[in-house]
Amino acid sequence: MEINFKTVSSSYVIISELMLPSHTNFSGKIHGGYILSLLDQIAFACASKFSGNYCVTASVDTVNFLKPIEVGELVTMKASVNFVGNSSMIVGIRVEAENIQTGVIKHCNSSYFTMVSKDKEGRNAPVPGLILTTLKEVSRFENGVQQIALKKEREYQKSIATFGTIESILKSNQYKVKVALE
Repeated sequence: MEINFKTVSSSYVIISELMLPSHTNFSGKIHGGYILSLLDQIAFACASKFSGNYCVTASVDTVNFLKPIEVGELVTMKASVNFVGNSSMIVGIRVEAENIQTGVIKHCNSSYFTMVSKDKEGRNAPVPGLILTTLKEVSRFENGVQQIALKKEREYQKSIATFGTIESILKSNQYKVKVALE
């Protein structure tokens, strides 16, 4: 089977939305859950555009809320496919908020979503290969390789957790924890 390739730039999706009072949490800032909903939408659009298929969210790998977003700011989300597997893609998303009165732009969030391409029957579908055309794209791809390795290591560590691990945690006195097994 011949593999087709697409450039990272063919996956670019950018959305902007004005933040309204209805998007706020109890502290008057834009609710993180609302931002997560927008992140999921742009990750879907980016992955689907790149793969040419319906895509589903397999995991939200990283969401770093760096700065609060205020009512009245224009939020812009920029997404691209940073890494591809057989049927999966890591989509990187940058969130910026612009004060439309002053023009000041702040970086508010960086996120990574793993998306999976599906065929019409709902089975995993192959995705195109990735053509890297800039050093930044190469760096983002390498970051994706590292993310996959860390995810596999976390899964392995979960599979080998033992009672000895609990004892070592308790003996260390580094953590605010009590174990009360029943």
